[in-house]
Amino acid sequence: MSEEILINVTPRETRVGVVENGMLQEVHVERASRRGYVGNVYKGRVQRVMPGMQAVFVDIGLERAAFLHASDILRPPLPASAEGAELVPAGNGHVPSISELVHEGQEIVVQVVKDPIGTKGARLSTHLSIPSRYLVLLPHAKTLGISARIEEEAERQRLKEVLTALIGDNPLGYIVRTNAEGQTAESLAFDVTYLGKVWRVVQENIAKAKVGERVYEELSLPLRSLRDMLNDDIEKVRVDSRETFDKVVKFVHKFMPTLDDRIEHYTGERPIFDLYGVEDEVQRALRKEVPLKSGGYLIVDQTEAMTTIDVNTGGYVGTRNLEETVYRTNLEAAQAAARQLRLRNLGGIIIIDFIDMTDEEHRRQVLRMLEKGLARDHAKTTVYPMSALGLVEMTRKRTTESLERQLCEPCPACSGRGTVKTAETVTYEIFREITRAVRQFNTEKLLVMASPKVVGRILEEESVAVAELEEFISKSIRFQPEEHYSQEQFDVVLL
Repeated sequence: MSEEILINVTPRETRVGVVENGMLQEVHVERASRRGYVGNVYKGRVQRVMPGMQAVFVDIGLERAAFLHASDILRPPLPASAEGAELVPAGNGHVPSISELVHEGQEIVVQVVKDPIGTKGARLSTHLSIPSRYLVLLPHAKTLGISARIEEEAERQRLKEVLTALIGDNPLGYIVRTNAEGQTAESLAFDVTYLGKVWRVVQENIAKAKVGERVYEELSLPLRSLRDMLNDDIEKVRVDSRETFDKVVKFVHKFMPTLDDRIEHYTGERPIFDLYGVEDEVQRALRKEVPLKSGGYLIVDQTEAMTTIDVNTGGYVGTRNLEETVYRTNLEAAQAAARQLRLRNLGGIIIIDFIDMTDEEHRRQVLRMLEKGLARDHAKTTVYPMSALGLVEMTRKRTTESLERQLCEPCPACSGRGTVKTAETVTYEIFREITRAVRQFNTEKLLVMASPKVVGRILEEESVAVAELEEFISKSIRFQPEEHYSQEQFDVVLL
């Protein structure tokens, strides 16, 4: 499989695209005005304790107070092996009352694990973790864990032995990341040394920091992307900024010297995101409808509670029978849905509504195709069996806003509903408002300002109704079209 990483840098925005076999699979955006907070460590202060929710709100210097649940607060660890876990559990067994763990006004060192999303503040944890290329440092957990994605038992044992020898009686804990598979002891030793230095600096920062100050900052998007995604499968990393290219080369030479030759400064005349039609793909990822090659299509609908993906056969009629047509459409839809989840960075609860299938083997194959498509997803996903109604429930770990939420805002005309009132509905609202106004106020004339479409409809289709209304209220009414008014907007002015 051919795989490339494209890095597009402008003064106020950085974008990273992951292209597999000439097709965009992921896009990440970071803007100077709204850099993400995930991974950053802050010295905070407990603002409010909420026993009923087993949580507290913490001031870390952001616009909104951040949320910290009792299960994410550090407690003395119980003796247990973390072998086989990607992440160490926040705690085992009984969770003490939040009031036993923290109190209002207490200073506390916390890490952002989820960015502010919508109206919710950032999600925090006191279980600090600092990632490097091959390891994750857990400064408060004396444990050694191996990524569950490293499946070969011999390799898991080798990595465990190498790390055990490297860390010795070091009181810090480590998780071996998936990237470490096949790496030498020297490479892992470098990461252990690097993380040790980073943690010493963090400790110094904590000692002198004031409440609301950041004591550790996660890497910028280009470097973070390379740390997490650059491996032997990546054929090329193209960077269109000389300054960022120099930083990337320095970073890769320090942490991934064997991949030095993969980095390229892109100087082509065409914008880098025009390669492989990436710019067009980003625009398509903001639409609800996703066309399938067969003629079917998906409808992707993102709401506050969950994301739904509806599968439709559209114009696809197949060549054999209905069951075969449905099966082929669902197979293609499963592959497309997996790609859309990565591309749009959709997270939380996701429900995919496949077209009903009666053949049990067909249902299994469609589910298998979905799981295969999700196998290359860097975000953690959990897929549940298909229900009798053809629904597949799944979850995808979300740490940042979706692509749509990052690039778009609610429509000012419909306030995010996705629909606007018809001109007919607005017409009758205007008539009711006129009646209400003349009952409350004494006036001779009324002026109605509304959108051209609404005014046009009133004067053409409702002229008789207007005449009857004028006679009923004994007032004259003038209608004035306003180009800048939305279809739902109008004003009734007393003259």
